[in-house]
Amino acid sequence: MLQTMINAWKIADLRKKILFTAFILLVFRIGSAITIPFVDIGPGGILGDAANQGTFLAYLNMLTGDAFNFATILAMSITPYINSSIIMQLLTVAIPALERLQKEGEEGRKKIATITRYVTIGLAILQSTAYYIFLRNGGAGEATTFLLTNSATGALYTGFSAFLQGAVIVTVLTAGAGLTMWLGERINVNGIGNGVSIILFAGIIARIPQMMIQLFGPNQGYIAMGGVWVPMSIIAGLSIIASIAFIVWMDSAERRIPVQYTKHVVGRKMYGGQSSHIPIKVNMTGVLPIIFASSILSLPPTVGMFITPTEGSFWYGFLNAFRFDSPWYLLMYFLMIIGFAYFYASIQYDPTEMSNNIRNNHGMIPGYRPGEPTVAYIRRILNHVTLLGALMLSAVALFPVAFSLVSTFIIQYAFGQEGAMQIALGGTSIIIMVGVALETVKQLESQMMLRHYKGFLD
Repeated sequence: MLQTMINAWKIADLRKKILFTAFILLVFRIGSAITIPFVDIGPGGILGDAANQGTFLAYLNMLTGDAFNFATILAMSITPYINSSIIMQLLTVAIPALERLQKEGEEGRKKIATITRYVTIGLAILQSTAYYIFLRNGGAGEATTFLLTNSATGALYTGFSAFLQGAVIVTVLTAGAGLTMWLGERINVNGIGNGVSIILFAGIIARIPQMMIQLFGPNQGYIAMGGVWVPMSIIAGLSIIASIAFIVWMDSAERRIPVQYTKHVVGRKMYGGQSSHIPIKVNMTGVLPIIFASSILSLPPTVGMFITPTEGSFWYGFLNAFRFDSPWYLLMYFLMIIGFAYFYASIQYDPTEMSNNIRNNHGMIPGYRPGEPTVAYIRRILNHVTLLGALMLSAVALFPVAFSLVSTFIIQYAFGQEGAMQIALGGTSIIIMVGVALETVKQLESQMMLRHYKGFLD
């Protein structure tokens, strides 16, 4: 990877793309540090201790690189655009008009992209309004409000003054979401890599120094290994390295379906006769099943931040079942990842369409007749690969939670101390980081190959 970056830097065109991407990320990080008007945010941010408790707000904070926690102009970051893209992708399958647009080629995709931008702005307005109410009510901490109050009375503004205050905050946050979307599109056009992924990558990377302080801080437990007391942070660091290696291997794994093309004559030329394959990635769904599962499971803890149920009541037990360290949480997380993996794989791959494409190109899968036998074979392969990929994703996503439970037992019961050593980077963060890095390197390698290919005239 490092050698690829060095070789790409030597090519003037790619160097310009890399510098442009770096400049866009610099603008993004500057915007993530500028606080919106009419707020007074303390050093702990608006989330307080909830920033690391597995709630939906903590999940948003992870995606925005702490911009959400400190109420900056890019607090919404790229999340409205991600939600809009997911919604449009699902609606394209459900609404025939959008499906026809998608099949119209470049012009149809441009129209869908335009609709996605409008949906993004609409979602940004809704999220910004909810964020303003959250600030006005004091966030998730013990503060009464994070908005500037009337200097004369010391109370919150009311009436038309409150409306103007809210309108400015919502407008700034919505503009920040639109700016982030535009920055991501500029990376797609003039930079390197996928713009949305690169911005997510930058947000996660920005939180690494804080995570390292948390991971290797003085309040950590130790475990005896071969008569030597090893800090839990060292074990956590090695676990992160092992997770990265596993994700790299999982990302490159694929199942190849063999295809034999028959010979056929077109005009005076004969085509076909060669063997090929259809590559199906084991991790065909990427990080989306984890994102969907995390979002749904984070909603009950988020509601629990605003209500205090009576101990022993039904709602008390219900909310405790969604705690980050609950065995029920692990089970529901595992089942949801597998369910969403199958759901998204069914959207991406259509066995009937794949079978028709093979037959239309005068091909066949050895041992299976064209038609329903080929469709059944492809469907069986997709189900097996999807299950394997979902199990791998579950292992990566659940490992930090399992590590936290084990470390809690060791620290509290073996050493009599309070607390737990959590892996600073969760499964979602690691998969996004590694996936974006691999995708960017592959794009650099393909562009370098194009520029070094001499052709038959040289």
